[in-house]
Amino acid sequence: MTLTLPELAHKMKKIDFCMMLTKSEFGAIASRPMSNNGEVDYDGDSFFFSYTDTRKVRELTADPTVSLTFTAPPSLLGKPGIFVAVQGRASLIADKAVFEAHWTKDLDRWFPDGIDTPGIILIKVHAERIEYWDGEDNGTISV
Repeated sequence: MTLTLPELAHKMKKIDFCMMLTKSEFGAIASRPMSNNGEVDYDGDSFFFSYTDTRKVRELTADPTVSLTFTAPPSLLGKPGIFVAVQGRASLIADKAVFEAHWTKDLDRWFPDGIDTPGIILIKVHAERIEYWDGEDNGTISV
């Protein structure tokens, strides 16, 4: 059975961190953990706060192609967790109104002045293709 995007979103609900993969300036694949801010209603768009003066922002400016990988642990009953691979395109947002819409208090840990933190930017990754595996089902969703 192929999952719909809302069904997949429900399975991803508690996944806070993912790995973001970009292409480095040397052509290699670079990866780093990013907080998806947990408790989000996934609709094919992921949002990540960052500082503008970072390697990942430079990489995304040069090539907005990005992959995100999400993993949920197995259940207490032994059912495997879910693995999700997102292929998409990133855009950079510097609008404080959009920051506010995606802000959670937990982000204060990294951005002490909240949405007014100097050098803050929001990375939006719009999924184009999503593949998932949960030990029983697997499939692809084109967004």
